[in-house]
Amino acid sequence: MKRFRVLHAIHDFLPRHRAGSEIYARDLARELSKRHDVFVVAAEYDPSTPHGTIRWKACDGLPVIEIVNNWEFQRFDESYSSPRINRQLAHVLEATAPDVLHVHNLLNLSFDLPRLARERGIPTVATLHDYTLVCASGGQRVHVADAHVCDVIDTERCSRCFAGSSFHAQWAVGRLVRRPAARHVLKLAGALRSRLPSAADRALTCLPAGGSGRADIQKRLAYARHVFEHIDWFVSPSSALASEYVRLGLDPRRIEVSDYGFPQMPAAPRLSAASVRFGFVGTLAWHKGPHVFLEALNHLRGSFQASVFGDPAVSPQYVSQLRSLAEGLPVEFRGAFDRERLADTYASIDVLVVPSLWPENSPLVIHEAFLHGAAVVGARMGGIPELVADGANGFLYEARRPQDLAVLLQRFVDDRELASRLARSAPRIKRIEDDAREWEQRYLSVAGVPSGAAEPA
Repeated sequence: MKRFRVLHAIHDFLPRHRAGSEIYARDLARELSKRHDVFVVAAEYDPSTPHGTIRWKACDGLPVIEIVNNWEFQRFDESYSSPRINRQLAHVLEATAPDVLHVHNLLNLSFDLPRLARERGIPTVATLHDYTLVCASGGQRVHVADAHVCDVIDTERCSRCFAGSSFHAQWAVGRLVRRPAARHVLKLAGALRSRLPSAADRALTCLPAGGSGRADIQKRLAYARHVFEHIDWFVSPSSALASEYVRLGLDPRRIEVSDYGFPQMPAAPRLSAASVRFGFVGTLAWHKGPHVFLEALNHLRGSFQASVFGDPAVSPQYVSQLRSLAEGLPVEFRGAFDRERLADTYASIDVLVVPSLWPENSPLVIHEAFLHGAAVVGARMGGIPELVADGANGFLYEARRPQDLAVLLQRFVDDRELASRLARSAPRIKRIEDDAREWEQRYLSVAGVPSGAAEPA
C-alpha cells in the first residue's frame, strides 16, 4: 500500500472539544497513522493569544496544527474567507505537504482551503458531518431563539439567528480588541463570566459587530456552493444528510453514503438494577433535546432512574433550565464523562434516549449504545431512522413530542426485560480498521494511483 501524507482539517479538536465529529476524526486519524503520515489542522478560539497564531502540539499521538481564530474580522465574509487565515492555511499546506487533504469541517478555518489545496495539486476529500457549509450559526439548522428547525434555509431568518449566536459574540469581541480600551473591557468581561457565565454570554451577544444581514448570508451560501467544485469526493455517513446536500446543489455523482467506523472495545459488565435506567449522553444544548427527555420523564408512572451525561459548562443557562425540569425526579446529572471509561458509562444505563431536535447525521452515541448493549429510543429526525429499526432494536417517536416519548419510555418501566431484548438485536457496527481501509482506497482514487499499486485489503 502506498504510504500517504494526509492532512485532516476540522473546525476544532480534542482535548478541549469533544463532540462527535472531533472524536471520529481523531479515531480515524489515529488508525490511519499506523500506516501513513497523518496531520490535523484545526482552529481554536483563544483571546489570550494573537489572532492567526499557529501552534504545533500533540494530541493522542497525532501532530496537530492549531490556528488561533479570534474572529478579528472587519467584514462578515472574512468569517469564512479571511486573507489572514488563508495565509496561515497556505503555510500549513506547504509545511505538511500532504498527498491528500481530508476535510471534516471548514467552520472557523476557511471555505478557500480546498481551492488552496487544488492550486498546489493536492486532491481533497470530505466527510460531511453537519450543515456548517450552509448554516452560519453552527451547522444544526435550528433557530434556538424561535425554537425553529430550518427545514428550508430562509436567509432572513438566518441573519436574525446569527445575531444571537456565539459566533456573533466572538465577532463583537474580535472587533472590540482593536480599540485602545479593549484590555480593560475584556478583563471586566472575564470577571463577569467567572461569576455569572449566563449573564456574560447575554452581554456579549449585545455587543455591536459588523453587518450580517440577509445579503451577507446569501453571499455566504453562494460561496459555500462554490466550495463543492473544489472537493473531489464527498462521503456522508447517512442518506439523509447526503440527500440534503444534493438538494443544495452538490452533484450526486460525487457523493457516497458510508457510515462511520468505531474502535472496538469490550463492554463493561452490565450490573442488574431494580428499576430501568434511562440515559442521555451528549452535548447539553437545546438542539440535542435533553429538555424533551426530562419533560417526558415527568409523565412516567412507576420506578425508574435517569442519568444525564454532558458538560454543564457548555451552556450554563440552559443547564439551569434542565435542572429545574428535573426537580423531584430520580435524575442525576453526571457531568462530562471520560471517554476512556465509555464502557462504564453505557453499562450504567439500559436505554439511551436520543431526543434530537435538529436533522442529525449519524449520531455516534447510537452506535456506541449498540456496541455496549443498551437499547435506543430516538427522535425521527435526520439519519436516526437509518440506525434505529422501530420495534426491532429500539423505538422512534416524533421529535418535539415529549408525550409520545413518555409513552415509549413507559413500556420499559412496565416491562423490565424489554431493553435487553431490544439490545440483543443491535446491528453490526463498522470497525474503525475497516473504515480506514475504505478511506485508503478513496485516497488512492483521488490521487490517481493505479488500483494495482494497492495491496489487497
